[in-house]
Amino acid sequence: MKKRKGVRKSLIVTFFAIVIAFAALIATNVLDHAEDISLGLDLQGGFEVLYEVEPVDGESEINRELLTDTVSALNARIDVLGVSEPNITIEGDDRIRVQLAGVTDQQSARELLSTEARLSFRDVNDEVMMDGSDLVEGGARQSFDPDTNQPNVTVQVDDATLFGEITRDLLDRSAQGENILAIWLDYDEGDSFEEEIMKEDSKIVSAPRVSSVIQSRDVVIEGGDFTVDSAQELAGILNAGALPVELEEIYSNSVGASLGERSMELAINAGMVGVALIFGYMLVYYRFMGIIAVLTLSAYIYLVLVVFNWLNAVLTLPGIAALILGVGMAVDANIITFERIKDELRSGKSTISAFRAGGRRSLSTILDANITTILAAGVMYVYGTSAVQGFAVMLIVSIIVSFVTAVFGARLLLGLWVNSRMLNKKPRMFGVKEREISEL
Repeated sequence: MKKRKGVRKSLIVTFFAIVIAFAALIATNVLDHAEDISLGLDLQGGFEVLYEVEPVDGESEINRELLTDTVSALNARIDVLGVSEPNITIEGDDRIRVQLAGVTDQQSARELLSTEARLSFRDVNDEVMMDGSDLVEGGARQSFDPDTNQPNVTVQVDDATLFGEITRDLLDRSAQGENILAIWLDYDEGDSFEEEIMKEDSKIVSAPRVSSVIQSRDVVIEGGDFTVDSAQELAGILNAGALPVELEEIYSNSVGASLGERSMELAINAGMVGVALIFGYMLVYYRFMGIIAVLTLSAYIYLVLVVFNWLNAVLTLPGIAALILGVGMAVDANIITFERIKDELRSGKSTISAFRAGGRRSLSTILDANITTILAAGVMYVYGTSAVQGFAVMLIVSIIVSFVTAVFGARLLLGLWVNSRMLNKKPRMFGVKEREISEL
């Protein structure tokens, strides 16, 4: 008898030890995990643009490889902006969506993304003397004029002899006034030096006169309106490389930081109210089993944050909606199990027998519901846009974690009490009235 009492007591002690340990874990680092999660632009503000991809020459075929190369080039450019966690996705056969959370200067971001960065060196007759293929890859840097301390950009030429021949040719044309080396960014057929040089937003970033033969690999691009930031940005664009395609903006959206913060606040408040109502319902209707449900649902929310943070995923408003939906899925799994247990109790079975039979019979139903939802979420991820994909990822994570906590976690905690026999002959603790048992 004493041995049996000792076993019962050890089971109860194990229950409280698990609950206290998990509660301490949640209390100590849940805020750290929540703060480390990357927020989407709808929660912290930012800029979103959808581009349609077109070939540079108008004849090349837009394929997956070309789109992937374009995404890589855009990622390199975004590094110039200093934006962390950019989201660039390919949509359909010829579209690319760019989401930059936390960007404040949206016009600069738009110009940086859409600039093709095709650098060319031309004479006043618009004849190509040298282009980007003649430059050292990644060799652009921001520098300063030694005399005026004016910011400029220095690029490196592969062959110093080639640049020497170009400057010698231009120097020979000094008498005709054609010793100008125009440095173009994104020259298009039909552009004219005379017309472009007069424009305020000219594609000609520099047009120095050649007064001597320059046998050097370093070519300085001087601009009268260069600042340190603009010179660094141009150098970054050149180092990122030219885009292999043209990008036509077909949609853009911006979310202010205050609006994003307000959206997150409303979403979190709504989620807290929804979870609180679920907790209240479970406690009132399922009594002791409701307490188990509250404990496992709390663990579920914490584990979802941990897994989502571990995946380096970006949390959006649809993601928060998926998290709350996952709470519903976890509750649904608990309800199915608890109702099976109550049915077994009403049939006159003992608490232990009802717990085992209810858990066994509910498993297949829970599996079916979770698997079908995961399949639907998988389809949304494969074929959906970025917002839909964010919802799908959070939903899949939520379902997997809810299955672990609702099935294994709830059964572990409830099983400790049932096996301790502390709840024997107490059907009211499970939400079952004695008269319901006597009627069957």
